[in-house]
Amino acid sequence: MTFKPVNFSLASFKKAPIVSLQGQPVLLFNQQHLTLLEALEQKKVSTFSECRNGFCGQCKTKIISGSVSYITEPLVTLEADECLPCCCVPDTDIDLDLSVDGAEIVVRAPKHKQHQASESVE
Repeated sequence: MTFKPVNFSLASFKKAPIVSLQGQPVLLFNQQHLTLLEALEQKKVSTFSECRNGFCGQCKTKIISGSVSYITEPLVTLEADECLPCCCVPDTDIDLDLSVDGAEIVVRAPKHKQHQASESVE
């Protein structure tokens, strides 16, 4: 794991990452939140945390796909496929191994087919 500080001046020019939980899109990380943990909490995603600064490791989460950048360098040892949502932001679209149970998930509206009139005018 390497510490890569977030470059906020470049962040505003790239596409906002989609955060998914086990393949289910939950939120668009558009920098309204300081950390990934804050964004997850707003969507009612069940995540346990204590220190909120990367010291304790209680929020350690498995990354299925995607990558993150750290706002503050975590003091906890992480595997390549883990992150600490309390002190990171997504770099790319990211899929986390967290349950969607109880979360406010994004639901796509079904596409409505336009009905064509089958009546003929005489």
